[in-house]
Parts: sequence; C-alpha cells; structure tokens
Amino acid sequence: MNHKLLIVDDETANLRLLERLFSREFQCLTASSGPEAIRLLEKHDIAILITDQRMPEMTGIELLKQTALLRPHMVRILLTGYTDVEALVEAINSGLVYMYITKPWNNEDLKIRVNRACEHYENNKKRFALADANQRLLTRLEDVKTSITTALSEMLEIRDPLASKHAFRVRDYAGMIANKIGVTEEQHEALSKAALLLNLAGIEAPRFARAIADTGVEQTASRAQSEAEAKLLHSIPDLASVAEIVDSVRENYDGSGLPRGLMGEQIPLLSRILSLANEYGQMVLPGVSAAMTHEEVMRFLTQRSGKQFDPKLIEVLSHLSPETQDGSPRIEDQFGGLPEDSFEGALVELLN
Repeated sequence: MNHKLLIVDDETANLRLLERLFSREFQCLTASSGPEAIRLLEKHDIAILITDQRMPEMTGIELLKQTALLRPHMVRILLTGYTDVEALVEAINSGLVYMYITKPWNNEDLKIRVNRACEHYENNKKRFALADANQRLLTRLEDVKTSITTALSEMLEIRDPLASKHAFRVRDYAGMIANKIGVTEEQHEALSKAALLLNLAGIEAPRFARAIADTGVEQTASRAQSEAEAKLLHSIPDLASVAEIVDSVRENYDGSGLPRGLMGEQIPLLSRILSLANEYGQMVLPGVSAAMTHEEVMRFLTQRSGKQFDPKLIEVLSHLSPETQDGSPRIEDQFGGLPEDSFEGALVELLN
C-alpha cells in the first residue's frame, strides 16, 4: 500500500501540480488551509506532510507545531517562497522540519527529496516501535522485580513476623527522608524494595521473640537461613540495584563500616538513607524496653552524625519532629501510629 502524502497550500495551482507529481508513488491528500489539514491528519495516518509556509489562516510552522504530537512519525517538509530565516531556524532547531524547499522548485529534485523523506519515515516507525517495545520490556521487568520482592518479603514474614513489620516501617521512614531530598521515582522504588528485603541480607532488625525464646540451635538455624536468603537476593540479576543498596547499609560515613570501608558520598545515597531509617526504626520501637521519643532518638543519632550517619540526612530527619514550623505531625503519626497487633502487641501476646 502506498504511503499517504498530505499537501497543504492555499494556492490551488500548487496543490494540483504537486498532486500530479506524486500521485503515482503516493496516496495524495490535499488541503488549502491549516485547519483543513488538521482535520485530515486526525483521520489519516500521514507519512509525509508538505506544507506551504505563508498561508492566511495558519502558517506552515504553526501547522507543524499543532500536529507534532498528533503524528509523531510523520516527516515534515516546509515549502516556502519567502526568506523567513528566524521562523525556519526555530522550526529546524525544534525538530519540527525534516527539510525545507524554496519556491520555485525543481520537480526531479523535489521527488528525490520526498523519496528520502519516505525512507526517513520508515526509519522513524522502526525507531518508535523499538522504543515502545523497550518500554513494554521495562514494564514487564519492573513487574517481575515487584513479584520477586513480594515473594521474598513473604518469606521474611513467615520466618520472623516482627522483623517483617519492622521492614515495612523502615520502608516508610526511608520514603519520608527520600521525599524530602527529592530522589527520582526509580530510586524511590529501589529504596522501597531494599527496605523490605533488608533482613534477607542478614542486616539486624528487631527479633524480639527470638531474643527471648530461641535456643542456641534455633539461632544457628536462623543465621543459616539468613545467609541462604542473602545469597538468593544476590543471585537474582533483576534485583542487582536493590542488592547493591543493601550491601552498603553497614558502611559508616567516616569509613569505619563494612564490608568495603566506604566513606562519605562514596556510600550510595539510598544506602545512607536506609541505614538511618533502619536505626531510627529500631530505636523508636525497641520492643523489649520503653520506646524512645523522636527527640530522644535524634539526640542520640546526632552524636553519630558524621561518624555512622550522613549529617545532611540527620538534619532532614530532625525536621520531621513535632516542633516543626509547618505543623507536620511526628513521624509515628504520619503513618497512623502502630496497630494493636504490631511489635509491642505481638511481644505481649508471645510473653503471655
């Protein structure tokens, strides 16, 4: 099937001349004004648009601007008999025009140029199709990563319900800090997954019941299971970015941490956020002792500023206090507090 070529000119003689010139190779459509051309573009999948620049109702460049999103694959050719340098430069720089041709034109030269434009149109379609396929692949990949994260989180919940609940709270704390410093949506998703899978990599978190009830054999088995889960996390290529965040959570800002002794901003930003959120979560709700208030926790964490934690993140976290100027509630309140069946409730139930 021949490609569709739309010719726009307010001069009927030019329309008829160009239509005769291309009718054998293309399915030609004609319009005598910009608005008429737009109506045709809404109905037809146009491959190439040739438009005159100087028209009474709408200039050629104005037409191109209005139709750029409507037909992104379409190749646009501007036909002009006037020297309108500023408008042409704007159109070319903005990518609106594939080429421009001055009047009077040479028929053979114009046919060669339009045939090249047709090849460019085919390349455009392939490029857009490839981009669309890549986007679908990325979406499917993100779905797979989410499914894996959910499955691993469920494993953690089965093994240690209290640690699982802690992971969700750490995710919320980390998300709040991340929102304040403006991370990207992609980084936010990776941080969320890392928080939920933190304990699968053997990072310590509240295990209140086990601290009381586990025997030595049970603790050994628990450590072995954690190591196996950590290997599983690192063996999944799709979670490589998440595993990298988790790997650096035990690094200290002054370079004294593990496993590589990274210092300052050498430590990935999301790892620094998660480390602080994890520590905050454990101190606010330690389980077997009286919970510390936000103010008490901040006094303690400030002592570690520049040593274990990033000073800038400590500053951000400190502003999420009850005394904040904008009246924001304390962190606990922003997530509805703890349900009755949370850490303390579960601990009391276990002890009874």
